Amino acid sequence: MMASLLGSKVEEKQHEPEKPIDREKTCPLLLRVFCNTGRHHSLAEYSRGQVPANELQIYTWMDATLKELTSLVKEVNPEARRKGTFFDFAQVYPEVGGRMGGVGFRMREIGSTCSGQKGADDAKTLASVRFTIGDYMDIAITPPNMRGGGPMMRRMRPF
Repeated sequence: MMASLLGSKVEEKQHEPEKPIDREKTCPLLLRVFCNTGRHHSLAEYSRGQVPANELQIYTWMDATLKELTSLVKEVNPEARRKGTFFDFAQVYPEVGGRMGGVGFRMREIGSTCSGQKGADDAKTLASVRFTIGDYMDIAITPPNMRGGGPMMRRMRPF
């Protein structure tokens, strides 16, 4: 009889720290952002060369954090300035060879921030979430009264 020796080894991958970007010498990228209240846009809104109508164009760098992007969105969106407003970020990117060989889109959640509060995703950068220049950013903006526990979400008790 022959005994088989199998082993496994788990290696923890070390991430290299991001190199700082000199914003004085590095050209910014155009980040095309689409905001929606309470939910992300449907992927159908990104099909056939179309994008949602409410586009916000931000010139930024790959070291921009989600908290920094939150601040830029709040500058142009007064309703989003309320304390307790959540910003859920998703990357929208092309999927070549999707259904029937065409180009479709996929959406990937990359993090969330909350206005007036510190959060675990605040310091995530575009580079750290593997954002690719040319992809879109879809942000679901949820005011505090729309989140669970708020006045709009409470169920009426039958008694």
